[in-house]
Amino acid sequence: MTENETNNEEEWKEKLTEEQYRVLRLKGTEKPFTGKHWNNKEKGIYYCAGCGTPLFHSKSKFKSGSGWPSFSAPITDSNINETPDNSLSMRRTEVLCSKCGGHLGHVFDDGPKPTGLRYCMNSISLDFKPNNKED
Repeated sequence: MTENETNNEEEWKEKLTEEQYRVLRLKGTEKPFTGKHWNNKEKGIYYCAGCGTPLFHSKSKFKSGSGWPSFSAPITDSNINETPDNSLSMRRTEVLCSKCGGHLGHVFDDGPKPTGLRYCMNSISLDFKPNNKED
């Protein structure tokens, strides 16, 4: 077990804002075009808001027009888990933080080359740390 997997629901409620808890722990979704990161163009790293695991580099972020931050690839596949999601009468693939199990969003196969993937994430599930380096 990782450190964050031992958190019980009361601990998560204390740690997260009400909206973060609704999305990260209850698998909610924020409204499109309302999240703080959907239109962010700064260079840096996006981390899990629940546990701080690095998830996406700004180099993989692209404008999808969906209203949520979209990425073509995670920093490393080992930092996310993907699981089938058949809720809302749709077939989708849910993306979870591999460390804390927090709901991040969904991945679709309509993204840009070279991966062809669109990781459509909730802004509230992500923390962003800018990096002015050209890496």
